[in-house]
Parts: sequence; structure tokens; C-alpha cells
Amino acid sequence: MTQAWAGPGHDHGDESQPAAAGNGPSRLPDGSVFLPKPAQRQIGVRTALVAAADLPRAFELAGKVVMDPNAGGLVQATQSGRIEAGPRGLPTAGQTVRKGDILAYVLPSVGAIERSGQAAQLAELRSARLLAEKRLARLRNLADTVPRKEIETAEAELASLSDRVSAISGGLSTREALIAPVSGVIASAKAVAGQVVDAREIVFEVVNPARLHIEALAYDIEAATSIASATLALGGERVALKYVGSARSLREQALPVMFRAEGAALGKLAVGQAVRVFAQGTSKVRGHRVPATALVKNPANQTTVWVKTAPERFESRAVTLAPLDGTAVAVTSGLKDGERVVTEAASLVNQIR
Repeated sequence: MTQAWAGPGHDHGDESQPAAAGNGPSRLPDGSVFLPKPAQRQIGVRTALVAAADLPRAFELAGKVVMDPNAGGLVQATQSGRIEAGPRGLPTAGQTVRKGDILAYVLPSVGAIERSGQAAQLAELRSARLLAEKRLARLRNLADTVPRKEIETAEAELASLSDRVSAISGGLSTREALIAPVSGVIASAKAVAGQVVDAREIVFEVVNPARLHIEALAYDIEAATSIASATLALGGERVALKYVGSARSLREQALPVMFRAEGAALGKLAVGQAVRVFAQGTSKVRGHRVPATALVKNPANQTTVWVKTAPERFESRAVTLAPLDGTAVAVTSGLKDGERVVTEAASLVNQIR
């Protein structure tokens, strides 16, 4: 049997490298991805070189946004009654108020029997006051023959009856004013005209959106007491947090840790919102800093990143991670210095079949 050899330019090249089918994006037999340059520009692929460094070790805490006790407050009714609009009407959520503004009135609700008893007592006091006025007038007319002591006693009795009449009549008609405790924004309004509220019921919440706190729960007490800095992951942004302190009493077997939010992203936070806090301690971890957008999952549910090994070829690498600040992670294994990692459109590269 004779062997035939292909002419120049008709050989198969290096058969160890899998060939891409066609000119479009495709998944190669070895699991890598062939992605032409026009397709890379179309889906917005961006890469970055990575290098190992000593990064601050961080841990993630579950937290929520709470109001600053010095820049927010609750408006509660001290007695049950009916809501009435204030001088400028009932405020709505989002409305700006100033400290001391009257937000609403509470007209006390009094039972029919109690009201009738107060009315009867008021009538008796008015009658007694009328008699005291007449008696004082007679004594003053007889001032030359009546001791001064009796006139002063009559005056004191008349003043006492007048004060009692004013107190009871005022109690039947006085309204309780609900006043804004601080300057800020109405966070919640639970009042409508004519609504009946109970004592200690929260009617309004006032907060200052420029001064908010983040309360997180730490289950590692030693780590919670050695926090150097912290950040809040808010979408693709990072909000700097200032460590205020840790409590010394456990709540649900966790230690409450308080932070103060700072920065322009405060406008995107709302009281009660659940957030993720990344607290950095004093210890370091050796790894490669990679944006969180570079992380994807492979069919085996492993966390992977895509590495650009050639101008139009990408390979998947399984990695192990350590949290950093919410927008980036530390890759502790799976990458080498000088490799180019896909930082944008990694999920689109991962979908190529």
C-alpha cells in the first residue's frame, strides 16, 4: 500500500487544537469558547489582567437600614381619639417637615357616661362659682364691718372654683397636637381624617435621609469586635460605612453591630431595607482581586471565571473565593499572575454553546 501526502497548504495543521465550527461563536469540544472579535465587541466583552496581592480579609453580615436616633423619631398619640388635620393638612409620605411643625391633632374620645359626668360636675362648679361671686360682692360692700380675713377667704374660694371650671371645660374640648420631633422627611404616614387611634399608636415616622444607620448581626463575636472598615454593596456601587460600635448583649445568639452610612448613595436607602455588609478585619488573605461580575456558574454548579487565552479563545477556570467589599472578591486559587480575566459580559460568554 502506498501513502499519499497532501500538497502544500492542504494539511490539517496541529490536530491537538480543536477547530471551531464556522465563523460564529461556539463551544469547542474541550469546553473552551471560540468568540470572534466582532462578536466580542458586539456583546461588550472586557478583560483585565490579574496579579496576586495581600487583600484585607472580609466577612459578610446580614443587616438592615435603621434610622439615626438623633435624626429621626416616631410621632405617637398619648391617648386614644380621632385624627384631625393640622394647620397645613395631613402630611403624606415623602413630605419635608421641620422640627416643631404640627402634623395633626388627636381629639380625645370620651365615653358618653364619662362625658355626661364631667358635664354635670362642670355645671355644679359653675353654680358654686356664681354663689361665690355674689358672696364676695356682699363682703366687699361690708368691708368696714367684716374682717379682712373673710374677704380673702372668699377671694381664694372664687379663684379655686374658676380654675376647676377652666380645667374641666378645657379637658372636654382640648385637642392633642402631634408635633414633628425632628426635621426631615415623613417616612411613613398612617393617618387619615377621622381615623380613630389608640394610645401609643405610631401615626408618623420622620427620618433624615442624609443620616442613616446600618444594623448588622455578627455570629462571630471575635470578628465583630475587630472590624477595621466596612462597605455596603448597593447594586454595582459601594457605600462607605463608618463603624460605630458593637453591642454587648446578644440578640438571637448574634451580636448587633452598628454602622453609619456615608456617601452620595444614601438616597437609595430606605428604613427597613435589607442589605449586605462586608466588614474588613485586620488580617490579610493572598489572592487575585476580581470584580463580582466576572463570576459565573458552570454545569456542575461550580463558581468559575473565563480567562482569555488567545485573541478569540476563552477558557473556564473553577476558582475558590473570599469576600472583599461586595463589588469585588478575592480569588484564592484557580488563577495565575498575568492572566486576562473577563470582567464584563462573562455571563454571555458562559451561555455560548
